[in-house]
Amino acid sequence: MPFGSLEEVLHGRRHTKGGADVLTWEERKKIARGAAKGLCFLHHNCIPHIIHRDMKSSNVLLDKEMEARVSDFGMARLISALDTHLSVSTLAGTPGYVPPEYYQSFRVVLLELVTGKRPTDKEDFGDTNLVGWVKMMVRQGKQIEVIDPDLLPTQVRGSKDNHDHQQQQEEEDEEKEAGEEVKEMVRYLEITLQCVDDFPSKRPNMLQVVAMLRELNITS
Repeated sequence: MPFGSLEEVLHGRRHTKGGADVLTWEERKKIARGAAKGLCFLHHNCIPHIIHRDMKSSNVLLDKEMEARVSDFGMARLISALDTHLSVSTLAGTPGYVPPEYYQSFRVVLLELVTGKRPTDKEDFGDTNLVGWVKMMVRQGKQIEVIDPDLLPTQVRGSKDNHDHQQQQEEEDEEKEAGEEVKEMVRYLEITLQCVDDFPSKRPNMLQVVAMLRELNITS
């Protein structure tokens, strides 16, 4: 794949489509939707269903259009339509991604996209992990601090009194647009937190995740 894996691009080992060092918010949304649709197809459309069991950012490959492709089915298993909920004992995978249920691992990838953090980085999370850290920060009302700083807009500097009317209007428009984008990131975070709810019965299935991510894009 031209751009390698999501892990390589997200964590700076490869450049993005435009040659930049950082994935834009639009690119991250596109990757999230693409990977979600891929997993949704495997789980709901394939007969028998295919369970990936090792979903992580290094297994999400990016083509020349930055479309996500799910890869590495070495640990996949086939299940019947009646066996779509697996216990912990049936799962295997990479530490930091191994879930209490199958799709939890993909939901960690969703958090990785919005935070820009690796799921097993002890320097950031200490005794917890990415999911635990995000939940703790949100409980403290620090949603914005969870978002990758590279995604947050830079505030317009200087006094607008020194600018002409056209420039001031342009800056106000930019501020408004940036504010809407940050609101969208917070909404994305809320969707992802639903996916990692402490109660499995409250977590949306992949069909619902795809629908929510699609709706997020439509309303943006």
